[in-house]
Amino acid sequence: MNINFLRPLNDQIGNVMINKLLQTIEKAVDVDQDEKELIARLFHEKKYAKGEYFLKEGDVCRNVGFIINGVMRYYINDDGEEKTYGFAEGSDFVCNNESFLPQQPSRQIIQALEDCTLLVIGYDDLQEFYTSIKSGERFGRLVIEQVFVKTLQGLNSFYTDSPELRYEKFVKEYPELLQRIPQYYIASYVGVKPQSLSRIRSRNIRRK
Repeated sequence: MNINFLRPLNDQIGNVMINKLLQTIEKAVDVDQDEKELIARLFHEKKYAKGEYFLKEGDVCRNVGFIINGVMRYYINDDGEEKTYGFAEGSDFVCNNESFLPQQPSRQIIQALEDCTLLVIGYDDLQEFYTSIKSGERFGRLVIEQVFVKTLQGLNSFYTDSPELRYEKFVKEYPELLQRIPQYYIASYVGVKPQSLSRIRSRNIRRK
């Protein structure tokens, strides 16, 4: 069943979600009450069922998302082989800046690994966020830098780090995901087959 929909944040559940977003924003910049109300109007709830796509290859990234709950993965399709290079979970922002900023088709893919609830803001509304909120551009720049650096590090690591090192980085960066997502996605992130991942995990356990 497709449960992908948008709705305004005008109920109690919506208030809980927008407060979570505001807490994240206020860790970086100050916002006054009028700006908080504007943010609540600009962001909308959107749900993705497990397996649905936030962004498909060849599509233009139209939204920036803030994950309330659930897990998403970033990957590319390399000659028919899926190569996972990053994950996003609760309180993370999700976006493909290389597609979103110039509004051009994406090579990268973003997929829900669990049922996910996000607050999303579209490209045009984000421009209003930048112009109407005193620190909007600064916060936007911080988010773009955060997502871009994380994406770049993930892609570089995929091609430069050993599978053992990538597994160690996964455990350090995403400890809660070890038991939440299928092992073949972790193997895809590490860059090995699931059988090889089992051997890497065994060696990692023996070293502790």
